[in-house]
Amino acid sequence: MRLFIAINFNSETRLGLLALRDELRSRSERGNFVKPDNLHLTLAFLGECDAARTRAAKSVMDTISFTPFEISIERLGCFRRESGDVWWAGLSESGQLSALQGELTDKLIAAGFSLDRRRYSPHVTLGREVVTGAAPRQIEPFAETVRAIDLMKSERIDKKLVYTSIHSVGAATE
Repeated sequence: MRLFIAINFNSETRLGLLALRDELRSRSERGNFVKPDNLHLTLAFLGECDAARTRAAKSVMDTISFTPFEISIERLGCFRRESGDVWWAGLSESGQLSALQGELTDKLIAAGFSLDRRRYSPHVTLGREVVTGAAPRQIEPFAETVRAIDLMKSERIDKKLVYTSIHSVGAATE
């Protein structure tokens, strides 16, 4: 199964992200826009995993310890692509987020996972193959407190991409 580790959002943050997505969609000629239930912040993409790799990912996650911390969404940006751009909501710098993502990546690599080692650029994808006249910009920031990370399964059900949490690790009490 196809897996990734992510931070899922509370309903308030999800509404803020949906407002950004809907504004972008209204200003676009075309694009594939992310479904509300699929909005998340990826920490590590694991790819196709069998049962043993899934158990290994869960075991690594169980060794991660963090206290609740705040993340803030502050800008709208894009990665330029010939077939249409990938638009995203970007997060402000967070030492705690970077530390969590770095520890997770290091432990997953030590457990034998092959992960991308590029500098982590935290963002929430809003749409792919987007053709629009919109421009990247700063937005009124909105934030939430991270209290858990989830191992997510990605699958196609009735031709729709569905993400399901199959394992969760909560933050230590403050």
